[in-house]
Formats: sequence, C-alpha cells, structure tokens
Amino acid sequence: MAPTVAIVGAGPCGLTLARLLECRGVDYVVYERDESEVSNRRGGSLDIHAGTGQLALKEAGLFDEFKKHARYEDTSFTIANQQGERVFRKNAGQGRDAPEIDRILLRQILLDSIPKEKVRWNHVLKSVTLEQDGHHILQFTNGSSASGFKLVVGADGAWSKVRPSITPAKPQYSGNHYIESRINPESPHYPTMVSKIGAGSFMSLGSSKEIVTQRQGNGSYRIYLGVTVPEDFVRGGTVNLEDTESTRRLFLSSEYFGNWAEELKDLIRYSEDFRSWPLYYMDPETLRWDSVPGLTLVGDAAHVAVPNGEGVNCAMADALSLASKIATYGTDALNRAVAEYEEDMFRRGVEHIKDGLQMATLIRHKDGPDALISFFETAMENAAQASA
Repeated sequence: MAPTVAIVGAGPCGLTLARLLECRGVDYVVYERDESEVSNRRGGSLDIHAGTGQLALKEAGLFDEFKKHARYEDTSFTIANQQGERVFRKNAGQGRDAPEIDRILLRQILLDSIPKEKVRWNHVLKSVTLEQDGHHILQFTNGSSASGFKLVVGADGAWSKVRPSITPAKPQYSGNHYIESRINPESPHYPTMVSKIGAGSFMSLGSSKEIVTQRQGNGSYRIYLGVTVPEDFVRGGTVNLEDTESTRRLFLSSEYFGNWAEELKDLIRYSEDFRSWPLYYMDPETLRWDSVPGLTLVGDAAHVAVPNGEGVNCAMADALSLASKIATYGTDALNRAVAEYEEDMFRRGVEHIKDGLQMATLIRHKDGPDALISFFETAMENAAQASA
C-alpha cells in the first residue's frame, strides 16, 4: 500500500510538513533529489519568526531543540551607505523575535525527527502524470516511479516539477542577481570583519546596488553582491565565477563597486567561492487556481518571491496550515482539506510576493538606504502603536 501523502522535496518546508504529519499519525513518504542527507548544496542563515516558523516548530515538538542551536545574538542588523557610514542599527533583542539558524542545521533537526525510512534519497522528480484511476504517478530521473497516493505535495522549490500539473504559471526573472561568496575564519581579513561587523547582518546600499554580509553558525561570513544584470549574466559568459581573481576585478571595477568605500571593497577583495543566485518570483496575479484533486503546492513551489526575510517562514506556515487542515478533515476528505489550505495559502503567498517586490525596490533605490530606513522606522512605529 502506498503512503497516503507523497511529499516531493526535503527542504525545510517539505520536512516540516513531514514532521507535522508524523505527529498527527498520517502516513507519508518524502522524495528528495539529494543522494543522501549529507547535502553538498549551500544554504545560508535563516531568521525564524515567532508567528510562523517558530509556531510550526512548536507544533512539531521541535522548538526546544531549535533553541539549542538558534543564534539570538545574530538578530542585530546594520545598514550603511556606500561610503561605509553606519546610518541605521537595530541591536539583538530590540523587540525582534527572529533568531538565526543555518539552513543545513534546521534541515538536520527536521530530518532527525522523522523515521529514516520515510525519506527516499536520490529521487529527482521528472514528471507527474495522471492515471486512469485518478491517482498521480511520479516519474523520477533514476528510472523509478511511484503512485497510489491520495495526495502529492510539491515542496520542490521554484522550478517545481509538480506545479505544471496544477497551473501553467512560471517564475519570472526579477532583473536582479546575488553573487554569493564567503570569508572564512582562516582569511587574513577575518579579524577585521569580527571587529567591524561582528554578529548579525550588515547591509550597504547605494547606486542601486548592495553588499550584504551575514554571519553564519560556524563564525564565517557569507557575502552577497546585489546587482541588476541580464538573466544570462553568468551563463552567457559575462563573468566566470570559477576564476576568483577575474571575478574580484570585475566587481571592483567602476561599473560595479569601484567607487565604494575601501572597507566595503575589502569584502570583495577577500571573498572566495563565488556563486550565482538569480532572483525569481511568481506573478502574484497568477497565484490562484482551481483545486486539483490529489495535488497541491507549498513554499517556493507555490509562491517563490525575491528575498524579504519571510521565505522559509511563509513556507513553514504553509506546512502547518496544510497539516492542520488534514488533521481537521481526515485523510478521507483530503480534497476539502487541500481546498481550504490553498485559500489560506493564496492570501499569504500573494502578500509574501508583493512584500518581496517592495523590499527589492527599496533596497535598490537610487538614493541609497534612506528609503529603506524610512520604511523600517514606519514599520516600527506602527508595531509600537499596535502593541500599546
């Protein structure tokens, strides 16, 4: 007998759903593209919010384990202009309950909470087809297939292979790229970073570009160079990220960050292991469909957005909402559970996408950080008034 629910994707969203179904006694299986739980994929640090990600972890019985590894000191946040002048600072503990945790570590906490036999590694989904009996067949690139599930949940990210069976909508390129790199504790520049940047995140804005620095759980710093470039900027050969020196020279040129403060250019001079992260989002107008029996989407598969600090939290809220609806209506009324979950998800997803687009506009504003700071200050004032 096939499990009741198939979850495609073992990221934080898919594994949160798996754990919540485990707690509720619903049979499931997770299919994951990685060859094993020792993943080679990179993942930065995630801030887990009280009303969404943390709530899901509490419902999953994992909040105490999360707190053992959560970095509350890394909630500090600084904004500077391109001359390196610090113009905004929010210290850790100043009313923001969003501790950081490395994505890989969060994934491991979730993996450790479900039986190992529930995860099928090395299963890259190729396609989803519909059987005559109404069930869906999952076809994998390793030649295997699986079917008989009452529900298939696509938790397989922005380029979901489950999505085409539900909606023709596809992610679209935002026009922006992050070029990601890192500075490790072994770097000669590391002591300077510790003294000047310290814990948390540091964002420098100017000339419609950005440099973001974020401390990781092992003490290293992840660097993101935010630039507006064509979609094929890397694939088309404009930059060869495997050539570290030429990549540094390109981004230190006048076309990119050449006229920025020396302190900020040092973040490029000492960066290593450059990688590309083009930013995509779903058109919020397309985030609605007639519910398809036996199929649904969660997380980025449903509503990928440009970064706004809410991505994993919105995804974990999806997992909690879907698991709760399944628990309410039971596995014999999954279509009703899914339909109600999707109505909840559509509202949350549209807001998430629009927030991401607004944040991108503020971050890349031609006047530098002033627009973003004004936004933050207004948000803090509104929050203070709401709590008064």
